[in-house]
Parts: sequence; structure tokens; C-alpha cells
Amino acid sequence: MSNLLGALKERILIGDGAMGTFLYSFGIDRCFEELNLTHSEDVKHVHEAYIQSGSDLIQTNTYGANYIKLSRYGLEDDVRKINTQAVKIARDAAKDKAFVIGTIGGVRGFKKQTLTLEDIKRSFREQLYCLLLAGVDGLLLETYYDFEELKTVLDIARRETDLPIISHVTMHEPGTLQNGMSLNEALHHLADHGANVVGTNCRLGPYHMIQALENVALPKNAYLSAYPNASLPDYEDGKLVYQTEPDYFKKYAVDFRNEGVRLLGGCCGTTPEQIRAFKEGVQSLEPIQEKKVKVKVETIELEKSPSDTTLFSKIKNGRSLIVEFDAPRHLDTKVFFDGSRALKEAGADAVTLADNSLASPRISNAAIATKLQNEYDVPTLVHLTCRDRNLIGLQSHLMGLHILGLHDILAVTGDPTKIGDFPGATSVYDVSSIQLIELIKQFNEGVSFSGKSLKGRTSFRVAAAFNPNVRNLDRAVARMERKIASGADYFITQPIFDPNRIVELSEATQHIKAPIFVGLMPLTSSRNAEFLHNEVPGIQLTDQAREIMAKVAGNKEQSAIEGVQIAKELIDVAMEHFKGTYLITPMMRYDMTVELTKYVRTKESHQGGVSRANTFA
Repeated sequence: MSNLLGALKERILIGDGAMGTFLYSFGIDRCFEELNLTHSEDVKHVHEAYIQSGSDLIQTNTYGANYIKLSRYGLEDDVRKINTQAVKIARDAAKDKAFVIGTIGGVRGFKKQTLTLEDIKRSFREQLYCLLLAGVDGLLLETYYDFEELKTVLDIARRETDLPIISHVTMHEPGTLQNGMSLNEALHHLADHGANVVGTNCRLGPYHMIQALENVALPKNAYLSAYPNASLPDYEDGKLVYQTEPDYFKKYAVDFRNEGVRLLGGCCGTTPEQIRAFKEGVQSLEPIQEKKVKVKVETIELEKSPSDTTLFSKIKNGRSLIVEFDAPRHLDTKVFFDGSRALKEAGADAVTLADNSLASPRISNAAIATKLQNEYDVPTLVHLTCRDRNLIGLQSHLMGLHILGLHDILAVTGDPTKIGDFPGATSVYDVSSIQLIELIKQFNEGVSFSGKSLKGRTSFRVAAAFNPNVRNLDRAVARMERKIASGADYFITQPIFDPNRIVELSEATQHIKAPIFVGLMPLTSSRNAEFLHNEVPGIQLTDQAREIMAKVAGNKEQSAIEGVQIAKELIDVAMEHFKGTYLITPMMRYDMTVELTKYVRTKESHQGGVSRANTFA
């Protein structure tokens, strides 16, 4: 083993602070790892400044020097050169004054990205070998929000080297990881997997990091470390600014020592001044050998979620029919509420409301749905897009839906803003529709995105969207299977206008046990048919349907009759193969979907069963 572990056994070591913050203060705002090749003297200057401030070990400037992250800048072919040069720069700066630790940062970050572990492992191995061949004194795995990722790469590193390994998790909430695991459990687990030093870095400042460490027992076979941020960042003139005074760090250095920390450094916002303060705070103190853990007692009994919502019980136990009737784009709601009442009386099991469909603003579907359920006794299914809300807004909205009693959700990506009324508006997409499904089901377990307890469980049933109007239906079904694995309870398709496609969909989903609602929408005119076919993504009409509508072009009444008749013929096919019918109301013409709803109910009263393997499980 390196002398690093011997030094940690005897005394508290001081690490360095932020590399990016220091370089950012010089006016450099690009790929910091590329600077190893283009501005090596600037990088060396940062290392030297930390050593002069008391750092016993410095990190190589390689946090994001892996294939995945460098590819964002077109530098993926320079992994070896960047990492090798980073170690050389650090060695030249350290001489015999400080240990040189090869840093490898987490990939998945705070967003639960869809990168596979295989992708991450390949990228990690490449960077790991570069650092080991360049001759580092140890490794630092830092800023890992995803515990699965950290555990995976730690196992790889431990198999490949006997050098000391420092493993750092990152928390959203003090004491709790993103997956809900306690910091104490996580650090002891990492120690059992071979990490020599375990701890936490980033996201939290000294106050909250100390708070988290109070509940961490001293590992028997590893040392504790902590690299807090300087403070919560402020945003001034387009830049992130950290304002913590060095004396504040000097005061908290003693607290970190009292929690058993043997390696103390800094993360975002920290500079040589904060590192010097840490050094001064602990230089006369011996590391502690025993620690009394502050036991955190939280007596929250989470009620079990109801087994099913009222709507989902109907979906599972027989034929079901839901009708989309979107909230108005204006404040005149009379037609909407009249139509919703008529749809319920016609036999709809629920009215489903889009979330600003086609990226055009409508009255909040949550507000409308609450009014429908409470004042009109109309069951609802609300859509929720990834487009309009960041992670903060999504979590807030989900808690609000639960409180309002809206427990049936369709999780969708959402149409891009450029096709709507405000093409310059921002599309958020912090998560994908699959990740949104996972988040909703995590809420059902009483755990927020950050891993913190919600102090209660939600009781959502989640529908997912499915587009059958694609060339490769098998690929679309594979995505459906991914959504099921993520927690989707049932599916609602885009509108289908081809009876043959309904049959093909039935055959392609024979193995799918989740209920499937076939989307059907009556055409209102030839112009409407051409618009849907040529301009709306995910919708295709048959030539026959377009020809029928073209023959009655200009005749509003006859167009509606033909549009309803085409829909009825599609309903006949759909009901032979599926139990779920999803009617989409075109342009507030609820009279058309009322007629179709009555048609479905009349038809099913004369139909004893369905001839398909995909029955509701």
C-alpha cells in the first residue's frame, strides 16, 4: 500500500479544493480537462496554490476526462493524452510535498440518465488504465449520485489495483442518498467493497455535511473523508458566486475532525483560502479513535397505498372506455363542462385531459380535473408531460396531484415547444417519459427524487403512451416493454386510422399483459384529415379514409357523419382484439365522441368476449 494510508493512520490530511472554480475565476469557461493540453501552466498554478495553502494531497485535473464526457466537446479520442498529461502536471507541482490522486468523476449525475452500466464500465476502464499507467499514488472516485454506478466502478478499480481508493457519494439531502439509502449504510458498504477511504463531496456545505456525518459510525476497515462545497451558490451577472469566509471553514474543521474525518478537502466554490483555513483548524488536533453516533430516530409509518384506483379497477376487471376531452384554451368553460357531463352520461369510464397538447397553453388540467371530480362526479385521467416542468416542478406537481385526489396519470414526453403557440419557449425535459414513470412509482414508495422520505405514500396508477404508427412495430413494442419494467400499468395508443394496423398491433403485443387502449379519433372534415396525416407527428391515415372525407369536403354535416362512420368501423375491429377503447374528441366536438361512446356501450352489451390473448392481468 502507498504511504498515503500510513499518513492517514497517524494524522488528519488536508486535500485540495475546487479546480474548476479556480480556473473559472481566471475567465476560463470550457472543458477544464482540455486545459491539461492547452494551458498546462494554468493547471499547474492551481495545484501549486493548494499545496502552498497546506494540501497534503492534490487531485489530477481529470474529473470529466472520460470518453463519455469528453465526447461532448469532440475530445473523446484524447482520453489517454489528457489523463497522462494531467498526472505529469500534478507530479511536477507536487514534487515530494503532496500525494497525487487520480480523480474519476461520476457520469450519471443528479439526473437519472439512461446510460447503461456497460457504457459506463467501458469508459471508466479506459480512464482508469490511463491514470494507473501514468503513476498516481491513489484514486478518488467522486461526485457519485448513483450508488449503483459507484459500487460498480469501485469493484472494477479494486480488482485492477492495490493503490488506496477514496470513494465519495454525493447527496441531495443530508444523510440520504438519491436511492433512499442512508449515508451510514452506503459508506460502510463501500468499505466492505474495498474502498480505503469513504466519504462524501459536493452539493452540501459544511453545515449540512456535518449534520449528515453525525449519523455515520467509524468504519472498521476504512477512514472517513469529507469535501464540502463552499456554500450555497448565488447567481450574479450570469455567474455562480460562492461567498463563504475562510474563518467559517476554520471553525467547522474542528467539527469535521470530531465526526471522525481523516481526509478533509473542498469541492465547488472552495479556494486555497478555505483549504488554508481547514489546515489551521486541525493542525494541532489528533484524529479521533472512537465516536458516539448521534442516532436519528424517525417514527414515520407510511400507509400502504390503495391497491388500485377506481379507474384502474375498472380497467382490470372488464371492458373500459376513456375519452380525451381537453381543457379549453380560454376561460369560457361552459362547453367543456357540458361535454364532460354528456360523456359520462353516455358511458365513459373517465375523461382524460392532455397537458397542453401540441405545446399550446390550456387551462391547467389538474385544476379542471379537480373540478370535474368534485363538482361533476366525472372520473379523470390527467396527462403529465416532461416538457413543461423541471425536476422541482415535477415533484411539486406530483405531490399536488396526490393531495387533490388525482391518482390516475398518463406520463408522456410532450410535444416540442417549436410546434406550438410559443415556439421560442423552453422545452425542459429534465427526465424522459420512462424516467418520469420511475419517479412516479418511487413516490408510491414514499421516496422523493432526492431519496428523502415523503412522509407518506402516493397512490398513482400510471398509463404510458404508445405510438403504433411506425415502420418498425417491434422496436416500438420493445420500448413498451421498457416502460413496463419501469412501472407502467397500462398503455394508451396514438389514434389509429388503419384497421390492419390494429390487427398487427394485436399480434405484436400478444405477450404483453398490461392493458392496451386503442386510440381512435373521428375525422371532422377533409381538411382535418389532411392536416392530421401530413402535419401531426405520430398519425397516419389510410388513403381510403382520406378519399372518403375528400368526397364530402365542404359539407360540414356530411363530413361529421362520414368521420363517425369511419371511427365505428375501426371500433368494430378494435373491440375484436382489445378490451380498452380510447376515444379522442376532435376540436371540442364532444357530440361525435358521445355518439361513439354510446356505440361502444351498445356493441359490448351484445358481445360476450374478446378473441385475443392480451387480456387484462
